[in-house]
Amino acid sequence: MNKASKSTISVLLTLSLSVGLTACGSNNAAPAETDIEGGASEQAINLKVYAQHFDEDTKGPFDYAVAELKKEMPNVTIELDPAVQDGYQKLKTYAATGNMPDIYFTDWATMQTFANSKNVEVLDNYESTAAFKENLNPGVESRLVAPDGHVYAYPDTGIEFQILYYNKTIFEEVGIPVPIKTVDQLAEASTKLKAAGYVPLSIFAKEKWITSALYNGFVTREEPMGFGALEQAGVKQLPEAFVTAANQINQLQEAGLFDANATNTNYDQASSLFYQGKAAMFVNGQWEIYSSQEKLGDQVDWMYWPAKDEATYEQSQYHIAGAGAPQGYAVSPSSENKETAVKVAAFLANKSAEYRYTQLGSPIIAPKVDKAIASDVPAMMDRIATELLPSATHYAALLSNTKIQNALNDNTQNILINGFNADDFVASMNRTLEKENN
Repeated sequence: MNKASKSTISVLLTLSLSVGLTACGSNNAAPAETDIEGGASEQAINLKVYAQHFDEDTKGPFDYAVAELKKEMPNVTIELDPAVQDGYQKLKTYAATGNMPDIYFTDWATMQTFANSKNVEVLDNYESTAAFKENLNPGVESRLVAPDGHVYAYPDTGIEFQILYYNKTIFEEVGIPVPIKTVDQLAEASTKLKAAGYVPLSIFAKEKWITSALYNGFVTREEPMGFGALEQAGVKQLPEAFVTAANQINQLQEAGLFDANATNTNYDQASSLFYQGKAAMFVNGQWEIYSSQEKLGDQVDWMYWPAKDEATYEQSQYHIAGAGAPQGYAVSPSSENKETAVKVAAFLANKSAEYRYTQLGSPIIAPKVDKAIASDVPAMMDRIATELLPSATHYAALLSNTKIQNALNDNTQNILINGFNADDFVASMNRTLEKENN
């Protein structure tokens, strides 16, 4: 594996956009005093931070940021509340019960809900926000500034997206040529894999966002805007690209692509199937590269989303199914140490990005990093950095309407279940669009 140069990645950074995830926490200040720098005394502060902390892509950046924080603000102690992969339901429960953490990592859909319920601090006028804006990489403004013009969270990553991972050893064993370019080829591969005793595609469809991401991957083959196209004025019926994608998912479901228990499968279960060699493919964001490389080594690679035919595949290969939605470290308005929490949230985002760039070799970060890459870049990430991002022709557009997004989440999960077909999907979505875009 070649070590990517700083200059190469710096150029690539200007090509990547940005998007976002989840979190929550509570707040309490410790009354104790702490001696700092030869006698100066500062109040010891405890901050609860709700953040993802379950694999190398989440543990490494967070732990690094906390260690750096201890050098910068030795009076601040971080109490980690590890986020769970539940579509932010635990975080929403915290909000409903008045038990918010001081700082929490979350996505745009959750931020919108919390903005209405006054559970997220508006960060527009803080010095930390002004400094963060000054240090943003080009093209990632939509990761920081929400569509309503406000800043609610500090992002560490740029525009992220979902890809299809596959086990090269299993594909060779079963005799499936790659790359798979069409949906018909993927359906045929599913039949072969299932006959050989493998789960063709493992997906943690208990979480609705991943079924929406899967669907969006197929949508963007013919509609580069992805879900953002559904918010355009006058769209009261699903556009053709969305109908086509629904029929494709239906076709793949009937071909046995998904495990029968997919909608009851969580991330740990789905990833285990893939990493234990029981599933031939897995769908998740590009952040899964580090875990998959660690567990499967050279056996794993990723492929582009297939299309209805090879001509469409070639035209849409570099349409990226990721949108520049706000996400990142947000702050609870009820924090007893709100001013400090804001500074810490911005610091965590900056240092998390620093780790992702220097230690993981990822160019997909929001703030600029002026340090060199200090590690070898995984082969799959090198493909992202040198093959995909420089060739990207479109990024999907942001969908802000939560009712349309919720309908997509529900219906994309349902279409993986026997008895709910593409016609049901289209009819249900049309009812929502008729109401929301009237």
